[in-house]
Amino acid sequence: DSGQAYPAKPIRVIVSVPAGGTPDLTARLIAPAVSGILGQPLVVDNRGGAGGLIGAELAAQAAPDGYTLLISSPGALTILPNLRKVSFDTLRDFAPIGLISSGPFLLLTHPSLPVQSVKDLIGLARSQPGKLNYSSAGSGAPNHLAMELFKTMTGVDIVHVPYRGAPQAVADLVGGQVPIGFNSIAPMMPHLKAGRLRALGVASLKRSPQLPDVSTISEAGVPGFEAANWFGMLAPANTQQRIITRLGNALVEAMRSPAIQSQFV
Repeated sequence: DSGQAYPAKPIRVIVSVPAGGTPDLTARLIAPAVSGILGQPLVVDNRGGAGGLIGAELAAQAAPDGYTLLISSPGALTILPNLRKVSFDTLRDFAPIGLISSGPFLLLTHPSLPVQSVKDLIGLARSQPGKLNYSSAGSGAPNHLAMELFKTMTGVDIVHVPYRGAPQAVADLVGGQVPIGFNSIAPMMPHLKAGRLRALGVASLKRSPQLPDVSTISEAGVPGFEAANWFGMLAPANTQQRIITRLGNALVEAMRSPAIQSQFV
């Protein structure tokens, strides 16, 4: 097979979240560009559930032939293996191809919650310990850890409500069933513009160019607070190095294209 030019057929890209989650949007943004460079389609295969473990386990067990890849955030690869028994070892069972993007989380509230700032939220939570709820994409998901870090650094008691994925968590946040949550910025922009959600603070040390008027959580009263998410592409371990290199080069070329960069911004 090594004599055959890779890729010779479509490539399946497992995304470890349901349709509409940030890793899914990321995958669907880059797939056409990478497909164009490689000359074969990248077919996105959503395998959500268990905080991303279902998709990661499938990818870890796939044939290392370059025709099954994984796009994941840290949750399933670096967080959950420390919280529960998983069938794979991230460092042993995956070969990294490349980083796609990284970005800070955004602290959000439903407009019905009577807070306008990070300080307001901390004050309200302190006055009602254990009464306020927050949503996450699942136990051990990066936005779950973001809020637990926020709770630790501010000393507030806000109750965790885990969901099967970010789209479900956001749906109940927008619906007002759960009034607080962290999420990536890009998918939240339409909700912010429509007034369905309120942005209290960005979880990076510098303000986001997408939301220049929203203060960082650090400058809003929680010094040094940072919580970000990244998305990367991986292959099963033992995939031939020439295939990893080909995929990595295609990914870099796609990410450097002005069209893709403007879509990410």
